[in-house]
Amino acid sequence: MVKYEFTKSLETGNAIIDKEHRELIQAVNKLLEACSEGKGRSSMDETIQFLNNYVNQHFSHEEQLQKQCSYPGLPAHRAFHENYKKTLKEITSKISVSGPTIIELGNLNKHISVLIAHIKTEDKKLGAFLNQS
Repeated sequence: MVKYEFTKSLETGNAIIDKEHRELIQAVNKLLEACSEGKGRSSMDETIQFLNNYVNQHFSHEEQLQKQCSYPGLPAHRAFHENYKKTLKEITSKISVSGPTIIELGNLNKHISVLIAHIKTEDKKLGAFLNQS
């Protein structure tokens, strides 16, 4: 099983964003662990719900910071967030219904990789902008 780590390459330089990214990665690891260990569905559902709620909350925080400092990349960033939340909800609801099949876990891992890439590029740009403001 892949375990995600919050490494230097994911640091944005913004304490709030970095703290939330650490917590997000912990939530992802908790879900993957629950899936791989065949934990009860209730445990998985609880983690799925937490992960979806956390993504909503974190993206909202990021967008508020962007609004406050008139970040020029806000529209594109928000569009990414909306699409990401929608796809995460679809993947996790399939896991919730049919259990953690190999296909769904593969989809979840791919989707998490998209988030990691987003953090390394777009969120780092945002962090640099916030640090200059």
